[in-house]
Amino acid sequence: MNKTDLVAKIAEGAGLSKVDAKKALEAALDAVTGAMKKGDKVALVGFGTFAVTKRDARKGINPATKKAITIPAKKVVKFKAGKELTF
Repeated sequence: MNKTDLVAKIAEGAGLSKVDAKKALEAALDAVTGAMKKGDKVALVGFGTFAVTKRDARKGINPATKKAITIPAKKVVKFKAGKELTF
């Protein structure tokens, strides 16, 4: 499912036009993204939890040259599925 399909499902399920459903989806995604950028955890009960974690710098190997490289530290998003989302 891509974004267009999701907008169509939201419009159908909520009785909205596709334009309004797209605005609602984009507003929700902006809210989640904004919270994640501030370092907040986003918990959607029944769906799951998004959290930002820090990945430490680590050693790696360049596959093209086989030389050792240092992969810099960075922040990554992790998602943990809620109980109702598991299959």
